[in-house]
Amino acid sequence: MRRPLLLATLLLATLSIRAQTLEGCRAIGSDAERLACYDAVAERRLASRNERRSKGAVYRTEPEIREPLQSLLDGRWELDRDSKLGTFNLRAHRPVYILPLFWSSRPNQRPTSPNAANRVEDELGLRALENKFQLSFKTKVWEGIFGDAGDLWFAYTQSSRWQIYDDDHSRPFRETNYEPEIDLVFGLDRTLPGGWRARMLGLGVTHQSNGRSLPLSRSWDRIVASAGIERPGWAMVFRPWYRLPENRSDDDNPDAEDYLGRAELQVVHRHGEQELSWLVRHSLRRGDRSHGSLTLDWSFPLHRHLRGHIQWFNGYGESMIDYNHRATYLGLGLSLIRWY
Repeated sequence: MRRPLLLATLLLATLSIRAQTLEGCRAIGSDAERLACYDAVAERRLASRNERRSKGAVYRTEPEIREPLQSLLDGRWELDRDSKLGTFNLRAHRPVYILPLFWSSRPNQRPTSPNAANRVEDELGLRALENKFQLSFKTKVWEGIFGDAGDLWFAYTQSSRWQIYDDDHSRPFRETNYEPEIDLVFGLDRTLPGGWRARMLGLGVTHQSNGRSLPLSRSWDRIVASAGIERPGWAMVFRPWYRLPENRSDDDNPDAEDYLGRAELQVVHRHGEQELSWLVRHSLRRGDRSHGSLTLDWSFPLHRHLRGHIQWFNGYGESMIDYNHRATYLGLGLSLIRWY
């Protein structure tokens, strides 16, 4: 009984691998599985080429295998039909890194809010140098909700700021932000001017909070839309959102949109083994309500699979507790997973 079961398992695994494309293979996290996927695609391409030579290319029964075009968004969201890898495969959602050196130009010693219950009266005694790390993953929970269109993803991001160099106060965690979200994503392929292609539309719900008690509690919930375009080596995603209203007496941060923003634009560029990201957020208001931020992330190879990571932030809202606090931050450390 074991041998038929083993053969069936191997057959299913082989069929699963052979159904993938070069872009799909690139998204696989395991080195061994990714190499096996590349080998299977190469064998399939050679067999398809030989078949076309002997029979002609008029009655092909499978899509032609394309050369990789550095489709960054397809690699992240499985937008093309032949890039689908099924459900419950973990992959990176946002950058995953550890920054042992994370410096602030202006630590937020007295976090405040328009809500009186969320104001800190005494200075916290924070140090400017700390540690920051971020974990972020997503998985597809439903593929093809509307026939061949629409995939439902669950994502989770957690980022922590750790006062690891403050031995006088037992090295406390200063701030941890938790952000679960659900996204419905539709793949597109429309040609745009300048060599760009419209690649995706999405709509989701996200919750973000720091899980703390008063007066340090901060949180908000949003409905987020997204639209992504790309060209070889480049990806651009625009994400406007609507904050779900709360009872003002219980709202930890009633003016969050004026600081954390009402929309963001992210531009990603991959050049060889280097990945660069620019993230701009703004309140989309004028005068005293005009605030925003700029985040730059640079991931680069150091040695084999070891990658460095540099992060620079300027503006408001580096974390939830600092949503209305302006400062410049500089971090130096390691990228743990290739993001794109």
